[in-house]
Amino acid sequence: MDDKKNWRIHLSIFFDGARSVFKLDDIGTEIARIAVPAALALTADPIASLIDTAFIGQIGPVELAAVGVSIALFNQVSRIAIFPLVSVTTSFVAEEDTITKAIQDTDDNCDISEINGLMSNLDAENKILIPRKDLDERMYKMQPVDNNFEAAIQIEHQKKRIPSASSALIIGGALGFIQAAFLIVAAKPLLSFMGVKSDSKMSYPAQQYLKLRSLGAPAVLLSLAMQGVFRGFKDTKTPLYATVAGDITNIMLDPIFMFVFKMGVRGAAISHVISQYLISLILFWRLKEQVDLIPPNLKYLPFGRFLKNGFLLLTRVIAVTFCVTLAASMAARMGSTQMAAFQVCLQIWLAASLVADGLAVAGQAILASAFARNNYNCATVTVSRVLQLGLVLGLFLAAFLGIGLHFGARLFTNDVDVICLIGVGIPFVAATQPINALAFVLDGVNLGASDFAYSAYSMVTVAITSIVFLFILWWSNGFVGIWIALTIYMCLRAFAGFWRIGTGTGPWKFLGK
Repeated sequence: MDDKKNWRIHLSIFFDGARSVFKLDDIGTEIARIAVPAALALTADPIASLIDTAFIGQIGPVELAAVGVSIALFNQVSRIAIFPLVSVTTSFVAEEDTITKAIQDTDDNCDISEINGLMSNLDAENKILIPRKDLDERMYKMQPVDNNFEAAIQIEHQKKRIPSASSALIIGGALGFIQAAFLIVAAKPLLSFMGVKSDSKMSYPAQQYLKLRSLGAPAVLLSLAMQGVFRGFKDTKTPLYATVAGDITNIMLDPIFMFVFKMGVRGAAISHVISQYLISLILFWRLKEQVDLIPPNLKYLPFGRFLKNGFLLLTRVIAVTFCVTLAASMAARMGSTQMAAFQVCLQIWLAASLVADGLAVAGQAILASAFARNNYNCATVTVSRVLQLGLVLGLFLAAFLGIGLHFGARLFTNDVDVICLIGVGIPFVAATQPINALAFVLDGVNLGASDFAYSAYSMVTVAITSIVFLFILWWSNGFVGIWIALTIYMCLRAFAGFWRIGTGTGPWKFLGK
């Protein structure tokens, strides 16, 4: 009975304050300020990829299918590095920025005991290492110290010194070069694994596109690491402006390189690479104005924290990546027509779902700050609000896509067979949007609570179960079976995301009180 009672209490988080779901109070305004630009930035790149897809579709179905496999492969390999890096960076920067601001507030007669409690809590959880003796001297005397984290913050400096920001850039740059080298060298065997054999018509254009696009991997990893830093500052407008500038450049260059210079799929890849380096340069220019990115000493950089928690999220993202990549591989093995249709549906499915990821970003940033301050009331209200908004957004996207895709399929291809198969995938793309939205938001909620271990282990369980369904349903139902399996996968992912809150365990124990 106690477990049932607890579940009822925790399920009520979906309904608490539901009448105020659209109210622009303090929490509503903060969510909107973070989520709207984040959602626009997150969807800008998939939309640009959709426009790429539309341009490439005018060349022919073989090229469309080839680029579809290459984009799926590039994106899935990128996510292996991107998701852990961005997620860990957002949470760590939000915590460190919260501490920095709390210490700065001592100049304005802030309650020192509150800061002591905050620091004690962080020390207990090993989230951040700040010597207690040096901290006490720092807060009461406000004199610069030359020891560990406090020397790294340097309150006197006009620019912030956030150790996790510098760490993220170093790790992001290194991972970007490793990814570029890996994809260029292993392009042929990786595409073969995806179902594009060397004797396939898709093989040559797929290799061309993948190798050229891989040259932009360092820029992709660096720009997303910097986006994680800005998210930690609760600034999602700067990444939006940079992303829009880059994507507009990509869209403008596409027809020039593809059709004027007659470079075909190579032109699409080159346009994308140029746009990614532009985004990276804009973000770096803006970030160096706010943050002192050169650390006084490498020992101040929290590489240990990044590696420990990043490895957990790496496990998680590999599980996610394998499911989606395996689905694309199965579609490719069915032929270029099935792969072309799957590519269009998948890009729309992901682009629409990423709208909800804006809410996940807002939830993660606000919750990381709230948990750092032990402000559980703010945490509870934030969770309720972002989940309710996620459900409403998912229902809207379902209606919009269900109607719009019936009329918009011809924007991507003129091939009758491909259009027919796109029509088969539309109901799945549309109907899963509410589930997808909740799954994405719950991911952000658990990451905001720094529940990295649970996020990793639960996703591995979900992935193993989903892969079994994927093989069975693909073998028995082909193209439709793949989409049924992906629907099951997202349902399990949403359930796993809520299980931690529903059971009131881990960082959510306070809900039972």
